[in-house]
Amino acid sequence: MSIDALKQQLPEFAKDVRLNLSAIAGDDTLTAQQKYGLLVACGIASRNAVVRDTLVAEAAPHLSPAAMTAAKAAATIMGMNNVYYRFVHLASNKQYGTLPAKLRMNVIASPGVDKVDFELWSLAVSAINGCGMCIDAHEAVLAKAGVPTEHIQTAVRYAAIVQSAAIALEAGAVGLAA
Repeated sequence: MSIDALKQQLPEFAKDVRLNLSAIAGDDTLTAQQKYGLLVACGIASRNAVVRDTLVAEAAPHLSPAAMTAAKAAATIMGMNNVYYRFVHLASNKQYGTLPAKLRMNVIASPGVDKVDFELWSLAVSAINGCGMCIDAHEAVLAKAGVPTEHIQTAVRYAAIVQSAAIALEAGAVGLAA
């Protein structure tokens, strides 16, 4: 399925989501690898099978096997880190922040693709998962690497649009199974 086919599956009340999907489909702010890696990582993070499968299929012709693997790894490792570091950040007991995480996360140091691309994908997934500590950490790495603020915003905008498509599909299905 393509992004156009995904748009057709969205309910009428999600017209803005359709328009936003069109906007990212035609967006050339980022490199092709950054853009399509974002679609994969965010599609996985959306936890919606239709959105995930559509965006992985859309991205496949544009990503090397290494980049596809790295985008999947970004979604996966952030799935772990976002839970852990959101807990550390939100817990009243600040002692948790002084303890070693004891979580393996070697892929962050050696993702198999350009570090900036992996960081953009990790930031976008962290935005979907709502982890402020991870958002700050990845944004700082990107800023230090000289990534323009507009590119960082674009990555998070992709995350917002992908997540809204997943929610629209879920909302459109409410009441259908009854």
